[in-house]
Amino acid sequence: MAMRTLVTKNLTKLKPNASLHSHSLLNLNFSTEAGGLRIFDRELKRAHRDRAAWLMRGKKDELLDSVAENLLDRLEDCKRNFTTALSLGGSGEAIRRLLKGRGGIEKLIMMDMSHDMIKKLKDLETNFTDDISETCFLVGDEEFLPIKENSLELVISCLGLHWTNDLPGAMIQCRLALKPDGLFLAAILGGDTLKELRIACQIAQMEREGGISPRISPLAQVRDAGNLLTRAGLALPSVDVDQYTVRYQSALELIEHLRAMGETNALFNRNPILKRDTALATAAVYQSMFGAEDGTVPATFQVIYMTGWKEHSSQQKAKRRGSATISFKDVQKEFGSGSIEDH
Repeated sequence: MAMRTLVTKNLTKLKPNASLHSHSLLNLNFSTEAGGLRIFDRELKRAHRDRAAWLMRGKKDELLDSVAENLLDRLEDCKRNFTTALSLGGSGEAIRRLLKGRGGIEKLIMMDMSHDMIKKLKDLETNFTDDISETCFLVGDEEFLPIKENSLELVISCLGLHWTNDLPGAMIQCRLALKPDGLFLAAILGGDTLKELRIACQIAQMEREGGISPRISPLAQVRDAGNLLTRAGLALPSVDVDQYTVRYQSALELIEHLRAMGETNALFNRNPILKRDTALATAAVYQSMFGAEDGTVPATFQVIYMTGWKEHSSQQKAKRRGSATISFKDVQKEFGSGSIEDH
């Protein structure tokens, strides 16, 4: 049986009778209008996640677990509890399973745009025995967040926000939903993800069709992540990157894995037809360019981790420009006359 292997990482109780519609944190009339540019087909992505809910049923994914674990590790660096939290789409099952009391969460909302994914999460809830006293399940869209302002202390999004048409807008809505000094944690796929597949697909299309059509969705670049946090109005922004390499028996197994994760192409202006000759040529080019001696092929997944806080008076703030009380000349006199380059 074909197996995939995660080989490298470079750089880390359902409450009975709980009602979604009566929960004090929900506000079904609240939304921020997304930008007019439509890059992704959100209805198609909903269908992808419905399919992924069934393909992943009863299975654990090592890649998703690694990303979720790394994201949740950041909660252990915080010397405080987050009583109310929202898990926003993406790898919600891995987040819920691996949470294990971290963050001191008492009330948790699990939200996804897929009805089937929410049903799966609800069915799994009885398997967890941590300190969370209330878990609610909500079908909702990250682009129109149905959560009241200033109602949450923590928002976690693990591999979901990169499918939004207005990523800054979605992050702004997350900030608005947070209470002052609330924490925003997110992991999104970065621009180097599936770089091997992009190259193989472009070469195969040129050879078989004489041109290139978009087959892999565009993703944010690492250099943009800090600006995204700043544009969203989040304080103390922090960004770091991990790169995972997963080895597959073939390019076709990679495609099956992407389907199981709900990560297949959802471009609004995509070409819905992939010719058989092009698909076979893509697999052949992939194998010839990137295949290892043992016959496996690698796939790169670049993950960008973003951390930000809603502003609060207790947080550290940068000093006003020009407010320094000591000059570099004074420092030089104090510690020696050598230039900075000498040290």
